[in-house]
Amino acid sequence: QLKMTKEKNNETDKDKSASKDKSSSKDKSSSKDKSSKDKTSTKDSVSKILDTIVTDGGRLVKMEVDYSDSCDEKIPQAHKMAKDGQATQAVEMLMALEKQTRTGADAHSTSRVLVALVEICFAAGEWSLMNETVVTLTKKRSQIKMAVTKMVQKCCEYVDKTPDKETKQKLMDTLRTVTAGKIYVEVERARLTHKLALIKESEGDITEAANILQELQVETFGSMGKREKVEMILEQMRLCLHKKDFVRTQIISKKISIKFFEGEDVDDLKLKFYNLMIELNSHEGSFLSICRHYRAIYDSKTVKDNEEEKKRILKHVVLYIILSPYDNEQSDLINRIKQDKTLEEITLYKELLNLFITAELIKWSGLVELYEVELRSNATDVFSNTDQGNERWTKLKDRVVEHNIRMMASYYTRIHLTRMAELLDLSRKESEECLCQLVVSGTVVARMDRLEGIVNFGTQPEHSQLLNQWADSLHHLMALVNKTTHLINKEEMVHKHLLLTKD
Repeated sequence: QLKMTKEKNNETDKDKSASKDKSSSKDKSSSKDKSSKDKTSTKDSVSKILDTIVTDGGRLVKMEVDYSDSCDEKIPQAHKMAKDGQATQAVEMLMALEKQTRTGADAHSTSRVLVALVEICFAAGEWSLMNETVVTLTKKRSQIKMAVTKMVQKCCEYVDKTPDKETKQKLMDTLRTVTAGKIYVEVERARLTHKLALIKESEGDITEAANILQELQVETFGSMGKREKVEMILEQMRLCLHKKDFVRTQIISKKISIKFFEGEDVDDLKLKFYNLMIELNSHEGSFLSICRHYRAIYDSKTVKDNEEEKKRILKHVVLYIILSPYDNEQSDLINRIKQDKTLEEITLYKELLNLFITAELIKWSGLVELYEVELRSNATDVFSNTDQGNERWTKLKDRVVEHNIRMMASYYTRIHLTRMAELLDLSRKESEECLCQLVVSGTVVARMDRLEGIVNFGTQPEHSQLLNQWADSLHHLMALVNKTTHLINKEEMVHKHLLLTKD
């Protein structure tokens, strides 16, 4: 009996534990269901709250009332009234609706109303009413920025649809006035300003067009794309060059990063930029910079795909590197250009380039005989029959003389000025002037004895050698000062001793 009772007790304990496990599992599952329901309910509530909140220029604005139904009803009604010739009444009706949507902070409905207002004015041909409406709406208290942006964007679409030039000018002036100082419509203002500058240019007022476009600091516009920024800056450069303001053009050109042209689909902008820079440097006479710009054009994909254009650009590269005064950069660049395989196809220019690389004298009369016809033809415009072309031809002769004097400095230590003039194919006075210019620029090291008519060439000392020479000279000077001081003291002591013995 005792065993039976113990077994029954054990069974009852097992049943109780099993029932407890079941109840605990049920409680856990029910709690999980409740938590999941709570999460979904909170998500729904958050989404409902977010539906009533809009961003306005980076500022969160909670929508107090939803006027979507009112807009769906009244906007079509206003369009119908405008078609029936009641544009003014339609505008007044929508103005009342705009006040409700604006005070209720309903950004989407306000945007719809503002866009509808300018659409009605456009459909009715009421351009003066459109200008007044735009100015009035932008001056409203607590006007929503998003709504103003959409309205301005819509008005910009109508600028090119104006019936005459005067109406277009008034609309553009109105839009530029209401967008002044507003960051959220800076892109639209920039585009309008560009259009206005083009109008002024077409009228022949280049100075005014350049001044209008220079007001824009597009490099600071965060909402404008990089490509559009570069296009605007290139337009500023073009207009400044057109009005001969070369200093400002140089300043504006530095706003464009060269790395931008390494991207894809920017070859057209790259070519435009470097052509403008070539025009700028042509005025300044910076031939080495022009050569670098032509090399950048030569490396562009558009030029590489066109064999004829590729050869034409390479000819310009060769001619401008030859025209550049000699220095380390010019020497390095001319040797790199020589390695281009395309030069094999334009052998005449390759031979001309080799003349300035080979360590031999160049006879100017022989160069003219061989290359003048080709260089001064229409193949390139470098030595064309213009003032600039003739000036560059004179510069080419100067480069030949410079090359010859450098070769003399490398082969001679002393030379008579008469013999030097004979080798240079110049008069004695001209040879002396050319030599002085090269010595001043540091291209060669030379001393000239005018009485004897002898030129002594030297080598350019290295910096370390100059420093050591200066240190030795300074040491010698201080030694002389010390010796002089010692002798003075000795003389004073002798005189003092003589005076004492006399006394």
